Amino acid sequence: MADKRVDLSWDDWDELQSARPDENDFDRVVESALSRRGFLSGVLAFGSGAAVMGAGALLSSTTAAEAAKTNRFAFKPIGVATDATVHVPEGYTWDILTRWGDPLFSDAPEFDHATGGDIKSDRIFGENTDGMELFELEDRQLIAVNHEYVNPKLNLPQNEDGKPVSAEEVLKFQNLQGVTVMEVTEGAQGWDVVQDSPYNRRIHHNTPMRIAGPAAGHDMLKTDADPHGVEVLGTMNNCGSGKTPWGTYLTCEENFNGYFGSTDASFERSDAFKRYGIGLESRYDYEKFDARYDLSKNPNEPNRFGYIVEIDPTDPNSTPVKRTALGRFKHENAEVVIAKDGRVVVYLGDDERGEYLYKFVSADVYKPGADTENLLNEGQLYVAKFNADGSGTWIALTPATTGMDAADICIHTRLAASSVGATTMDRPEWVAANPISVEAYCALTNNKNRGKKPNAGGDDTSANAVNPRDENHYGQIVRWRPALENHASDTFTWDLYVMAGNPNLYGDQYGGSSNINAGNLFNSPDGMAFDSAGLLWIQTDGNYKNEGDYEGMGNNQMLVGDPVTGEIVRFMTVPYGAEVTGLCWSADRRSMFVGIQHPAAPFPDGAGKLARSAVVVVKREDNGILG
Repeated sequence: MADKRVDLSWDDWDELQSARPDENDFDRVVESALSRRGFLSGVLAFGSGAAVMGAGALLSSTTAAEAAKTNRFAFKPIGVATDATVHVPEGYTWDILTRWGDPLFSDAPEFDHATGGDIKSDRIFGENTDGMELFELEDRQLIAVNHEYVNPKLNLPQNEDGKPVSAEEVLKFQNLQGVTVMEVTEGAQGWDVVQDSPYNRRIHHNTPMRIAGPAAGHDMLKTDADPHGVEVLGTMNNCGSGKTPWGTYLTCEENFNGYFGSTDASFERSDAFKRYGIGLESRYDYEKFDARYDLSKNPNEPNRFGYIVEIDPTDPNSTPVKRTALGRFKHENAEVVIAKDGRVVVYLGDDERGEYLYKFVSADVYKPGADTENLLNEGQLYVAKFNADGSGTWIALTPATTGMDAADICIHTRLAASSVGATTMDRPEWVAANPISVEAYCALTNNKNRGKKPNAGGDDTSANAVNPRDENHYGQIVRWRPALENHASDTFTWDLYVMAGNPNLYGDQYGGSSNINAGNLFNSPDGMAFDSAGLLWIQTDGNYKNEGDYEGMGNNQMLVGDPVTGEIVRFMTVPYGAEVTGLCWSADRRSMFVGIQHPAAPFPDGAGKLARSAVVVVKREDNGILG
């Protein structure tokens, strides 16, 4: 019998572990106020009001048409695609930089399609690339890139359902995930990874790390292997990323819950484990071959994951640090900005249906060249409350507001957010801050349970102002401007930059906002990044079947949005089954590095070969600046 675990999405896996009630018993926000369509119209009308957000993004058709005549896009938008390759606009090219299984060191073998790669998998580029950032070190360029998870059927094609049957095969899975740091260089034939660079490094499930911040040393983080609760092996399910002003890489632990199980079926899960979706069976059978992942033997081990991990890519001998002050949940990315007074602000999303949007504000200010060790250890963690009138508040998660001590807030952050009545969100994914305007954006990718089921903590998930659609299959992007143009402010104003939808099929809210049209249809915005000109690059991870509600959307794609006019156009499409995830630019901004994750098509090696996630390089044919 086929093992369905390997085919489930991470979201469906969560619900399998912690089933929600079928119906939400809470009062309906919309039904107690206006009709569904009336309520949405009010949100969109507010969103287009210059009084709150300046030039509105949710444009009338006339405004959009006028803006299109003077758009800032240096390319002709492309159409949808449903095939097995990458498409970019006329005048642009793309090429492969590296792919799963490519050697980082000359002692690693070339990829073997028959076996899914060699067992020496900590010497090769890992699988399922995700968030990434580029770092300059004198005349060198380094890319740090996440490897979110593995596809068992591809890694162990000789095994039924790809299930590991030995500790050695589990080790292969563990080594293929985590982070790669690699040196890259551009020559006459294009970009390449520098094999055997002293900066090349793999960080995986068994890499020694340090635990820092309020939760370090707490009893809930202590194990037999680490009785002091300050050291841990590995990082896992590394999703989005971040980059600090002092030149370090932030990798984000997302669906860590799926790696733990119990060989004792009678093991009793705590309420906190249930809230975090930690079940009795792991996704990859780790617990059968590695006791560290067996809840019945090491019940505190899951508490040591779900954090932001700081890595110095320029020092291959440095020890990664888990920054517990930034909270524990399913971290999507970590967007770092500097507030007016010099304090460090980090925006953080918890990527699960009905969870929350957070920010961290450091206690001390950032001073170039000064010690940065405590900037992400000491400060205040907040959770967002969005009000229907377009205002918002960052609620401080403190012992006084939550009834929890400081360490417990960092370990059980979801419980703390629930206790203060924060706004449940439609899966907060990447946050991106505009470099030329004091505003930030968050991709709310989708939420099929909105208005139907509470979240894992039983919190109300009725439609609300910022998440206005029941059974939200398309997603939206919210933006906010902090009070006094200061990212450290406790209050903000907000609107919806875009609501994805399909106006070809629907005329109501499921048709999307007015900046959605037949030429830019998409669903499930996920990754986002701003370029130096203040244009917003939007990556999707959604339904690619191109039928039903998603007819006309084609494969997943990368679009570009203008925050001033609201116009959104399509720049790139990726192979069938893949998502676009991860984006950074070369030092001269003439090359763009883009991640292609989990293609179903035989990409990039063609028919008869295993599908391989990859990083591609996009350039202009005239070698002009891309971002």
